[in-house]
Amino acid sequence: MKNKFLLAILSGLLMWIAWPPTSYTTFLLFVGLVPMLLLLEEIIQSNSNRKGFLIFWMSFLGFFIWNTLSVYWVYNSVKSIGALVAIPISMVPYSLGPLLMSTACWLYYRLRQIAPLNWSLAGLVCFWIGYEYLHQSWDLAFPWMTLGNGFAVSHSWVQWYEYTGVYGGTIWIWLVNILIFLIYLNLKKQGQKKHRQRLVSAAVLAILLPLSFSLFRYYLYEEQEDPSNIVVVQPNIDPYEKTGTILTSDQLNTLITLSKKVAQPNTEFFIWPETAISDGKGFDEDKIRSNIYYLEARRFLYPYKNANVLTGIESYKFYNHDPTPSSEEIPGSTVFIDHFNAAINIDNSSKVQFYHKSKLVPGVEQLPFGAALSFLKPVFAHLGGSTGGYGKQDEPSVFYSQSGIGAAPVICYESIWGEYVGKYVLKGAQFIAIITNDGWWENTSGKDQHLDYAKLRAIETRRWVCRSANTGLSAFINQRGDIVKHTQWWKQDAIKQDINLNSELTFYVKHGDYLAKVASILIGLILIFLIVNKLFFKAE
Repeated sequence: MKNKFLLAILSGLLMWIAWPPTSYTTFLLFVGLVPMLLLLEEIIQSNSNRKGFLIFWMSFLGFFIWNTLSVYWVYNSVKSIGALVAIPISMVPYSLGPLLMSTACWLYYRLRQIAPLNWSLAGLVCFWIGYEYLHQSWDLAFPWMTLGNGFAVSHSWVQWYEYTGVYGGTIWIWLVNILIFLIYLNLKKQGQKKHRQRLVSAAVLAILLPLSFSLFRYYLYEEQEDPSNIVVVQPNIDPYEKTGTILTSDQLNTLITLSKKVAQPNTEFFIWPETAISDGKGFDEDKIRSNIYYLEARRFLYPYKNANVLTGIESYKFYNHDPTPSSEEIPGSTVFIDHFNAAINIDNSSKVQFYHKSKLVPGVEQLPFGAALSFLKPVFAHLGGSTGGYGKQDEPSVFYSQSGIGAAPVICYESIWGEYVGKYVLKGAQFIAIITNDGWWENTSGKDQHLDYAKLRAIETRRWVCRSANTGLSAFINQRGDIVKHTQWWKQDAIKQDINLNSELTFYVKHGDYLAKVASILIGLILIFLIVNKLFFKAE
């Protein structure tokens, strides 16, 4: 049993050491799951009559270590709530990952009982991708630990994400780990030398072929010239004081002053961070043109004739009829109100464009499974949103400038979804504007991971990423995923860059997470096979 604990702990530690933002250790992703595979094999070959139980909880130990050490910073975002019930509830989405990973291993064990080793290992990869796809699709979504995100630091290794997205990285990691595991089994059992040589050759090719193609693509990739001058601003406003002692007018003055320092006559977008315009109550979208802060932003734009302000804003809408599921009835009336974490595009015309954040943070911006858990609304009210959660829109919107430039207003957490960001591009976005507020996590690796993951979105879509963070790290990322310019942590700043717009569509943008969808179909077939075998052939 001691050996099993050591294997679980070793696997968890190796995966943590390899995980962003750690540099120079990405290669450990190719061996980090080998101890876990050895652990599973040791239990399967043992005489224990509790194999399923041991596989689930021993694998959970390793995955819990990896996940906890990698996303420890999540605690910082909820520690100030001051509610003993709210904190553990808000942590649920982030702690479910290890349980789902262990479930994939348990399903592998069940398949292994009736199928050969090689087929079972292929099933394990499908089960794993299925867990990752589920964990980005349901109300408790937290795709932060998707295996393919592990290459965010070494982005030059995965330029082929423009064809596969991060699920291609998940398959790559599992493939190499499985081949090394099979080599070890061959050595341990003194298997055929020719078979071992084939396995070694396969492992070498599995590493070198994708890596070589990626580096070839990385160094030969050339952007098409289509320049646009962009400014991103980092106002560095403490998020814990933002809606308290700091006035909205002061926030806006800070944003405008910083913008003017680097603005050029040809600047086309000023990008301000998530909820940059906020007073703790929100602004009525239907009356925004008469709002004093909107008018102040318009006055700022007068010298820059083709410019736009793309900024985060807290807003709301009233409904007399057909309320949305997230809206709330105003006491004593028949009117409903819906609150939004939104983005707005302001230009020198009277046109106003809104986008309502769609990928809401579970437990902070929305109540998961709201209909079933409606009794918890008062608890979630402590987490920063309304008791019903924020409203959202189902599809992304593209902001268009007067000159026709399409910008993708991606708000914070949404930047983790590759397929969703790709939908902006399908609708005409020529660059990606990520607006975020990573200051809730303080000076931890969370802000660095979030920035690194944005590099993968640049590769998948071949679009520049212009990232404005309130108190995180603001940056410009080119179409190869290189960070070409960035700010410092906890420093008020504004930076500018001539980026290249792009209108071409990558294979991944056109087809989305097709690998995950194929894996999900295969899982369905495997589960049918397991059920049929259990019912009619009485497998152990």
